[in-house]
Amino acid sequence: MQSVINFIVESVGELGYIGIFCMMFLESSFFPFPSEVVMIPAGYLAYKGEMNIFISIFMGILGSLSGALFNYFLALKFGREFILKFGKYFFFSESSMQKMEIFFKRHGEISTFVGRLIPAVRQYISLPAGLGRMNLAKFSLYTSFGAGIWVVILTILGYYVGVVFSGGMEVSEIVHTFTSKDLSREEEQIKSYVTQAVIFTLASVVLIVGVYAAYRIKKKE
Repeated sequence: MQSVINFIVESVGELGYIGIFCMMFLESSFFPFPSEVVMIPAGYLAYKGEMNIFISIFMGILGSLSGALFNYFLALKFGREFILKFGKYFFFSESSMQKMEIFFKRHGEISTFVGRLIPAVRQYISLPAGLGRMNLAKFSLYTSFGAGIWVVILTILGYYVGVVFSGGMEVSEIVHTFTSKDLSREEEQIKSYVTQAVIFTLASVVLIVGVYAAYRIKKKE
């Protein structure tokens, strides 16, 4: 997997903003591609003045939405059995599908927003939405909102990495942080930043779900 990710980053990375779109499309669709190797470098390059941070964020969100729509229409058109038949070639199992379906049924349409903020869920939450024929406008809105939050967090984190290390790192070192277990002290530090960001994001998800659940209960009463 590491070699595949490195090949994609090297091949698409030269395309700039279009590369961000393509890689985030992959990250949001079937291929388990880590968004950290896309948006953190983009934020870092924005710090160095080599990319525009706002265009990078926009292309990241657009790529995420496009990948999610790909999954949505794939599930809508071909159904559950097709997804399970070919999903195994992209590291997607029946147990993964069951978890996504349970998550979607438990939290309803808002799960497409919440799911975008949860690692290992964000790539596949679009599938049960497609199978359930969720309203496309709502799906796009919730997906863009959830993906946007995560994209912004990672991009700002990349910019912060530039501030901390004064732009003295290579982009390849940042990518190496998320594709290898043999890390330097600086790479370990970057990974700790991401871990903190994930914890913060998950805490926010719990809060959002809690507020939503309270709203639903009050509405029923």
